[in-house]
Amino acid sequence: MRRFTFLIGGLFAMILVAVCTGARQTPTPSALAPQEGDFVLRDFRFQSGETLPELRMHYYTFGKPVKDANGRTNNAVLILHGTGGSGRQFLSPIFANVLFGPGQLFDVTRYFVILPDNIGHGKSSKPSDGMHARFPQYDYDDMVRAQRELVEKGLGVNHARLIMGTSMGCMHSWVWGETYPDFMDALMPLACLPVQIAARNRVWRKMVIDGIREDPDWKNGDYSTEPPGALRIWADFLILAGGAPLVMQRNLPTRDAADKYLADTVKRITANADANDALYAVNASRNYDPSANLDKITAPVMFINSTDDFINPPELGIAEREIKKVKNGRFVLLPISDKTHGHGTHTDAAVWQQYLKELLDESQH
Repeated sequence: MRRFTFLIGGLFAMILVAVCTGARQTPTPSALAPQEGDFVLRDFRFQSGETLPELRMHYYTFGKPVKDANGRTNNAVLILHGTGGSGRQFLSPIFANVLFGPGQLFDVTRYFVILPDNIGHGKSSKPSDGMHARFPQYDYDDMVRAQRELVEKGLGVNHARLIMGTSMGCMHSWVWGETYPDFMDALMPLACLPVQIAARNRVWRKMVIDGIREDPDWKNGDYSTEPPGALRIWADFLILAGGAPLVMQRNLPTRDAADKYLADTVKRITANADANDALYAVNASRNYDPSANLDKITAPVMFINSTDDFINPPELGIAEREIKKVKNGRFVLLPISDKTHGHGTHTDAAVWQQYLKELLDESQH
């Protein structure tokens, strides 16, 4: 029996769920094993005014940085993950095996690929390290500034060939383009919108935030064991927001199959989740709104969403409206097909790699 792997909850993390039928995914080749490390940012000051004496930024890298005759790094690619995820999600076969191998678009013998764990995520500093709800209330501006300090001070990279990101990382890409417009040759945001998070997108996020805070077992963040109700609402919304109707109907065609999938997936998500980490991660988007400064972006932009994305529904027309503010921007809306699978299409590189190639070609110096 062959197994089909699809993404659920792509906003927060890449959760690979196996159900019957489809193509077998091969493991990431050992030749593509990344280097792994930590860089500590000293006395990091957050937008809230809070500080941490040490902010740990964990990262994975492939390849080596190369500088041109003027001392500018010319082969660095920064790839940014989604809410609740980590840099490790890009080691998945549907991403790494498509992009990082010999002759592929991010061939790691040519490119220096950087996969950070962002603040609050992965092995970087986060509430569950011990501070719980006393951890600084970080936002996307804080996260992008920490990324830049990691890249420049920690890894010695002073310019990026490309910055791309998925979901939350997609939103970070817009922040990068506005805040540091000369830092990159190109931007590729995948699966987001460059506007304030409002309407349904904010409503369901606020449901998660309130659901965690209102769980009596959360205890204002000072719980000694994970609050089950808080984790359940987190898992439920991951599944709902990341799901794609056609994929789920095809792979879960009966009531019993759907029920089993739900039970198994909730168990898998909650087994490794932390309520404070989840709360902070969702709340970090609270003041995101790049719409007023999109005209400051000077790098070529290839902006991609998929039609079956619950989180970024195409009928709103927001992407088509906002991309007009970008001097050298293009928006691509992927139609629903047997290759797309909702929000998580952002990490399935085979679906959109042709547009990445176009962006790399047009931004080549």
